[in-house]
Amino acid sequence: MGIHFTKYHGTGNDFIIIDDRAEIFDIDNIQLISQMCTRRFGIGADGLMLLRNEEGYDFRMVYFNADGRQSSMCGNGGRCIVHYAHSLGIFEEKCSFLAIDGPHEAIVLGDNIIKLNMGDVGNITQDGDALVLDTGSPHYVLKVDNVETVNIKEEGASIRYSEKYKDEGINVNFLECRANDIYVATYERGVEDETYSCGTGVTACAIAANYLDSLNFASPTSIQTKGGELKVYFTRVEEGYSDIWLEGSAVVTIEGEWISRDK
Repeated sequence: MGIHFTKYHGTGNDFIIIDDRAEIFDIDNIQLISQMCTRRFGIGADGLMLLRNEEGYDFRMVYFNADGRQSSMCGNGGRCIVHYAHSLGIFEEKCSFLAIDGPHEAIVLGDNIIKLNMGDVGNITQDGDALVLDTGSPHYVLKVDNVETVNIKEEGASIRYSEKYKDEGINVNFLECRANDIYVATYERGVEDETYSCGTGVTACAIAANYLDSLNFASPTSIQTKGGELKVYFTRVEEGYSDIWLEGSAVVTIEGEWISRDK
């Protein structure tokens, strides 16, 4: 018997989503999850998500990186699983769900646009020229003059595997502030490569841009990534940032059945 799946992308950040409300998927099978996410030999994705029941919420999101290990919050994945839950008729317009970093709310705006509430950000620290903050996942944000000149995989990996971050890992973002928006490229831990977009990463970069230059980068901030455009809304408060929302598209690309076979 196969595993029914639906594949989504949120501005090029792609995910395998499985309806696991019966809780029959083996969440400890790292090899299976990694194999399904492997490009060329599997379905191919930046991550895999299970939709499960959760008392008091519309559903629960269980997220795994492409390496097969359960990981921290994924913003684009959150938007995609909200669209998926809506397509199953679990809710009508607004929902609340539980993820590894706590509760989230989301709104379906139509035309495949999902607006997702992210957690508050209170602690922003400096590491050399970079800012470090947690938007559901830990992020290192380095402002550069031109993202296109940066070798994202090479330079991102050098920071992610540096002595300071190698044990826990960190997502590395390169931020270019432009006239009317910001451009972001992200190296993601767990994927261990550049992804076309990272929801928690663009959220971190929008907040970092405001933190560095609040006059030119107010809410909402438009963010360009290799995979498309996102918007981040926020309120700056004395303790940091609250009422943070991530808005962008969530699109179905493939639906099918995974049949495990020996190599």
